[in-house]
Amino acid sequence: MAEPLKALYDGLFIEQFAAKVKEAWQPFDERSFAERVRGGEWERLELKARARAITLALGEELPSKYEEAIAVLFQIDEQCSGLPYIFFPDFVEVYGLQLPDWELSFAALARFTQRSTAEFAIRTFILTDQERTLAQMHAWADDSNEHLRRLASEGIRPRLPWAQALPLFKRDPSPILPILEKLKQDPSLYVRKSVANNLNDIAKDHPELVIELAERWHGEHEWTDWIVRHGCRTLIKRAEPRVMHLFGYSAAADEEALFTSATLSVEPSEVAIGGEVELSYKVQLRDTARTKVRIEYGIDFVKSGGKTSQKRFLLSDKEYAGGAVASGTRTHRFADLTTRKHYEGVHRLTLWVNGVQAASGELLVKGEI
Repeated sequence: MAEPLKALYDGLFIEQFAAKVKEAWQPFDERSFAERVRGGEWERLELKARARAITLALGEELPSKYEEAIAVLFQIDEQCSGLPYIFFPDFVEVYGLQLPDWELSFAALARFTQRSTAEFAIRTFILTDQERTLAQMHAWADDSNEHLRRLASEGIRPRLPWAQALPLFKRDPSPILPILEKLKQDPSLYVRKSVANNLNDIAKDHPELVIELAERWHGEHEWTDWIVRHGCRTLIKRAEPRVMHLFGYSAAADEEALFTSATLSVEPSEVAIGGEVELSYKVQLRDTARTKVRIEYGIDFVKSGGKTSQKRFLLSDKEYAGGAVASGTRTHRFADLTTRKHYEGVHRLTLWVNGVQAASGELLVKGEI
């Protein structure tokens, strides 16, 4: 089983970090800091909650004046890179929201995001003053540093995982679009992935808007085409006709227009959590012209409350000759992940061809071995 992300803060991390702070600022009480961090419900806390616990403990032990506390962090941030140090921007979010501090806070977020990420922290500033924060994000979108350009997009995603919601952008994503326009030909794949994920977020609430944008952007530049293709992945799974046409997939309005038969089998028919099964599929395409076909399998995962949620996985995405048979096997593991926990129950499996369900089956998932 994969180790939970919160384990990043296990072992000597707190003591080693406290030693860095102590070296930069001698009055820092390392023991008191560690006790504050690990007090209360620490063992039950997940990653972000643990980061917040570190933030609050720092707030108690660093200088009470915000600008002095930030100055201490500025002395050590070059030694602190990676996901565990999301409490650096989190400190700015918690203690730097007073309006007189905003210039310093934006500077701190710009600095900290280059070694960790400020995508979560910036959202509180958006909710506090959308106009002022978006002006700053427009400036970051023009920056030469890819981390700042990426923050300009990632921080305004309407459905950013792990982050507090931005209901204003879910309702009306129009303030986001000018920033994405700036980044639609960004040379950095790191930035382009964020722009594509932003579009995919928007598509879940405003599909027509993203379809129109995709039609307008497509063909402008190879980097833009990559963004559009990746940003429309949810719309492709839904087999939105205009999107399918845009990317050259055959029409899926009528099953008979694309395939004549399809099968999906799973072996074994029962699996314990942590085990694996082998899926086999076969699709007989109609004897027509060469066609582009996307084949996926879906699993309706049973959730803790007994309801199900479907997740699809790609099997094949390429052109086939008319009358061809598309077939293959795929091993699927039912090991728990940081992003998915498995539960006992009957899981429905489905096979999808260009967004049309073509076959189905069932699999019984049992408790861990």
